[in-house]
Amino acid sequence: MDDTETAEELPHKNAAQDVVAVDEDDTELGPVNRLEAHTGEGTRHRAFTTLIFDEDDNILLAQRAPNKRLWCTYWDGTVASHPVQGQSQEDATRQRLEEELGITPDQYDDLRVTDRFEYKRYFENAGVEHEVCAVLKCTLQDTSLDPDEEEVAGVLWAPYERLHSHPEWYRQLRLCPWFEIAMRRDVR
Repeated sequence: MDDTETAEELPHKNAAQDVVAVDEDDTELGPVNRLEAHTGEGTRHRAFTTLIFDEDDNILLAQRAPNKRLWCTYWDGTVASHPVQGQSQEDATRQRLEEELGITPDQYDDLRVTDRFEYKRYFENAGVEHEVCAVLKCTLQDTSLDPDEEEVAGVLWAPYERLHSHPEWYRQLRLCPWFEIAMRRDVR
């Protein structure tokens, strides 16, 4: 950045990325700029949220970093993001687990898609999520973590049955809307 530029003039880092626009049946329509997909009325696009458990059925919650444009410092299921064109939900999840939390594929072997839903939510005046969201799950045999502070502000293992049955007890955490939907739809 030279002396004549300010931080406000620089494009958001998401402006250089694309997501996959989809129809209501999750049929691919083509790439769309990630920032544009989350601005104005938004563009329906493919996304995922992943719920990671330990062997005692505790869920790993991750607090979104304060530099996130949408839902900064809210608590999420373990990871959430978007596959790029040609990338499967499973491959995108493996990538984000490693990038955000240092979780490698040798720590789990049961990654699977368990649900899919569409939702649309606005965040303050900053943007919108309009996503067809896949839900993935797996269980960690090795719960070692190495969170990237640029992505994750904090981590918390919570007893999933209590959280699932009584989400109101956890309101102080400010849960991300897609995680709450995924959890509400999860048949236990």
